[in-house]
Amino acid sequence: MNLLKDINHLLPVAGIKIATAAANIRYSDRTDLALIELAAGSTTSAVFTQNAFCAAPVLVAKQHLSQSNPRYLLINAGNANAGTGQAGLDAAVACCESVAAEMGCDTNQVLPFSTGVIGENLPVDKINNVVADLKIDLNPHHWHAAANAIMTTDTVPKGISCQVSIANQVVTITGIAKGVGMIRPDMATMLAYITTDAKIEKVLLDSCLEKTVAQSFNRITVDGDTSTNDACVLVATGQSKVIISELNRTEFQQALDKVCEALAKALVRDGEGATKLITINVTGAQNTNESDRVAYTVAHSPLVKTAFFASDPNWGRILAAVGRAGVKDLDINKLKIFLGDLCIVENGARSESYREELGQKVMKETEISIDIQLNRGQASSKIWTCDFSYDYVKINAEYRS
Repeated sequence: MNLLKDINHLLPVAGIKIATAAANIRYSDRTDLALIELAAGSTTSAVFTQNAFCAAPVLVAKQHLSQSNPRYLLINAGNANAGTGQAGLDAAVACCESVAAEMGCDTNQVLPFSTGVIGENLPVDKINNVVADLKIDLNPHHWHAAANAIMTTDTVPKGISCQVSIANQVVTITGIAKGVGMIRPDMATMLAYITTDAKIEKVLLDSCLEKTVAQSFNRITVDGDTSTNDACVLVATGQSKVIISELNRTEFQQALDKVCEALAKALVRDGEGATKLITINVTGAQNTNESDRVAYTVAHSPLVKTAFFASDPNWGRILAAVGRAGVKDLDINKLKIFLGDLCIVENGARSESYREELGQKVMKETEISIDIQLNRGQASSKIWTCDFSYDYVKINAEYRS
């Protein structure tokens, strides 16, 4: 499923309403503010960036989530409200206060989220001026509008819906996400909001989110940078009356995993200036730390990434990246590397069956897999990344222009 094309088919989730507005925070010709209303009684789970310089809205959202059952998620684009000290914290709270006053809830029932330029003060007045407009615009069908409003350097909005039958009843899951640069989440400028009408207790919801993030959003990288503002939120409204427990968790977890993996891959596919989606599979490692280290070393190599952009089967760059990944006592004679189905390295050298024209054919594809077989254990890792193009440098060099 290519979410860069299929976003128009987003399903409403009972208990969720959405509004957008143009606050002119940084962009003058588009919406840049979204509000998600959660039905009373909803359960909310969230994970946030591991960057030590986490943004003010992250700190406030964490605090508010620990104090209440949230009723509103407020998301602005164009300004990250990061690196802004006490003024940033005050600004984030002030926005929550404005929404709470308009909607009739407690301030700590509003979770703030921001994405955009770091180090600039958040224009609170611009946001507060359109909160009343947000209230008027609330509608269960405004998912596509919200996916557009939260974008920064994204070229297209990203969203997906999924329905699954549990106990002969239909459960709906709909999610949106943004982020195409400064991406290696490790919960980058990535924000994701996933909602379901199932009823799930907080402890189980936390567990479901932790599991799915570990295998989706924490398995992607565009450039290896973890930003100050990452957040992924999962909301269960309970409006379908379908109760998810440990007994029937498997069906729900599989559907949730499908949604989050699709969103994660969509972020990479739309990576800043990206032209190719690259899947890196590492197998036969002694442990997952080892397989992760190999996968990310290859994914973060500028030489590997630029070769993929050029469709150049320069397999030596992949081999060199594996060799410097820090795998202790790596036996290169046991190592095998495949580009798609094509073996490029075995027995410590180029595969005898490899032909340059065959490698060239694979490299011209827009979705490519690299399979690295270490043959020294049972552990494995899979991550998704993209190539580096001229546009990546241009976009980031001119980001504040």
